[in-house]
Amino acid sequence: MGSGAVIEASQPQVTVAAAAGSGPQRHTRIALIGNPNSGKSSLFNQLTGLNQKVGNFPGVTVDRKTGTAHLTGQHRADIIDLPGTYSLYPKSLDEKVITDLLYDKGADGYPDFVVVTADASNLKRNLLLFTQLADLQLPMVLALNMMDTAEQHGIQIDVAELQQQLGVPVIPMNARKGVGVAALKIVMAQELGPPVQTFYEPTDALLPMIRQIRYYFNLHNDYLALHYAHQYQRLAFLSADDRAYLAELCQQYQFDSVSLQAQETIDRYARISELLLDVVRVTRAEKNESASNRLDRVLTHRVGGYLIFLGILFLLFQAIFAWAELPMDLIDQGVAWLGGQVKALGEGPLIDLLSDGIIAGLGGVLMFIPQIALLFAFIAVLEESGYMARVTFLMDRIMRKFGLNGKSVVPLISGMACAVPAIMSTRTIENWKDRIITIFVVPLMSCSARIPVYTVLVALVVPDETVLGIFNLQGVALMGLYLLGFLSAILSAWALKTLLRAKERSFFIMEFPVYRWPRWKNVGLTIVEKVKAFVFQAGKVIVAVSILLWVLASYGPGDALQRAEQHAQAEAARQHFTPEQTDNLVAAKKLENSFAGVFGRTIEPAVRPLGFDWKVSIALLTSFAAREVFVGTISTIYSVGQDADMSTVQQKLRAEKDENGQPFFNPARAASLLVFYVFAMQCVSTLATTYRETKGWTWPLLQLVYMSGLAYVASLLVYQLMK
Repeated sequence: MGSGAVIEASQPQVTVAAAAGSGPQRHTRIALIGNPNSGKSSLFNQLTGLNQKVGNFPGVTVDRKTGTAHLTGQHRADIIDLPGTYSLYPKSLDEKVITDLLYDKGADGYPDFVVVTADASNLKRNLLLFTQLADLQLPMVLALNMMDTAEQHGIQIDVAELQQQLGVPVIPMNARKGVGVAALKIVMAQELGPPVQTFYEPTDALLPMIRQIRYYFNLHNDYLALHYAHQYQRLAFLSADDRAYLAELCQQYQFDSVSLQAQETIDRYARISELLLDVVRVTRAEKNESASNRLDRVLTHRVGGYLIFLGILFLLFQAIFAWAELPMDLIDQGVAWLGGQVKALGEGPLIDLLSDGIIAGLGGVLMFIPQIALLFAFIAVLEESGYMARVTFLMDRIMRKFGLNGKSVVPLISGMACAVPAIMSTRTIENWKDRIITIFVVPLMSCSARIPVYTVLVALVVPDETVLGIFNLQGVALMGLYLLGFLSAILSAWALKTLLRAKERSFFIMEFPVYRWPRWKNVGLTIVEKVKAFVFQAGKVIVAVSILLWVLASYGPGDALQRAEQHAQAEAARQHFTPEQTDNLVAAKKLENSFAGVFGRTIEPAVRPLGFDWKVSIALLTSFAAREVFVGTISTIYSVGQDADMSTVQQKLRAEKDENGQPFFNPARAASLLVFYVFAMQCVSTLATTYRETKGWTWPLLQLVYMSGLAYVASLLVYQLMK
């Protein structure tokens, strides 16, 4: 019997109550849990679509991804996407979130039931987690995912028999393509009870201690009480008195957690192996090496693998300039046109605020959406296809030499998108030294927030030309900036590893997902989610700062602006300026004497050796809120008093002159500013995240001092050598 026939025949045998299609509104909270690479993220996207949001689990900074699924017309479910894990004995901080949620009925977000995703092509390993959850007596459903992969490997699964053996509904699925999602929703809409099977029984010697724990904490089953004994030191919801009580019990009964965990795992796998004898049948042996393994031999080759990865990065940065140029120009021109239309309405402070403050600030947000979308599209494709896991493995060889390990690569690559979630993702690194070093150097990776800065400055001084028919010089320059950030990160890690002493040894173990064609729906969801976050999170900051800067640039202390205008009018009369030249001189003098000008000139001596003037110094400080603010700040400052013809950001910067009448943003100044932004601390949010992750101000302050000093010295050297 073919596997397709087995699935079809077994589908109606899922024993559930009638679907809730009518009646009062219902609201269910469902946790989605499974092994890494079991298709959990694909299922989450299928269930929730665009109804997703990302926050933090209460009390920790691990990502909490939640979404809404409409199971029926009257039944809505909140889906909580838990971190991937292989068992309920956590080895990292993100896995610890699972036990804190599932072991505490009073927890915020405690689920009504659980959906467990399992890879059908590797069922034995995936069922270990399932059996642990089942013994907690949580109402649950098994989403038997990747049935297509199992069939390709000649694996047939009798779903009806598996359901009988496990005692819970089992839904065969291909979550990437949406197969089985409708059936899963029907089951999710039911009033499910706990599993009817148990898979592990504690020994009689443990029962007296377990009974005391159950009575003390009012727990509902033995296995949960056993986990309290195993994990009391790591369960955040327990009080100090609770931990002291459990420690005393463990000492009294000579509770050896490590050996008992090992024995439990052995016993569970023995039970799983026995169970699968009646459920799984392999119809053909794998005689030839799989295509995935043959591809891995090329993509993870000790030489060729790195060349391929560099080639992919090169394609990425070429595309960011080449493919995004047209939509960026259209957005830039559209913002300029809108600003001109507003100015045509009349004159006055409100018109100036709208055109030179709000619209100019919006231009600094909207213009870079195409490049942000392209960056996240490429990253999503690499992750969906399974290639990103190979990059992590490949880079482990390099990371070891610099005091890191392969798990450090994930935060470093994530840092190309944003340092905040990248620093949070270091919770998967068990070794304290490796984790601290990774947190420290992640902000040196060029994040997507720096793309606007890089794009504007590179376009000013690097010609938009193609060499040898394929090498766009601006794309090469952009890739060079990213590689410079990566090089500085690993060199800083190498220096830090000699200062930090730790006896722990770290190991890198990971599972390669199979290669798959990306699901474009998931890629699209990622792009929409990330662009939305950029526009609404960074955008709010940029627009707020732009409005503040417009106020500071348009008003000054006392009658300073009036006196500046009078002096400018007198100088223009002596020089016989045209009315247009007179207006520009008046605007420039008023800007110098505004609050923004006074503040900028106060700090100008500190940045003058780097080639910067007081206008750039204002942009440096405001962009500490978020790197993207630099473009909005420059746009706002240079909007004050500029001609309508110089309405786009790049036109404004090209038109700026130094004291000698030469272009201000020459190659030396642009290179100095680019290098400064490669090394400088990204933003306040990064420092705040480092503070939360390290539980103190020592490391964030060291980050700030080190990166600021590195940025200043590097920028100084570049400008002095190039000017």
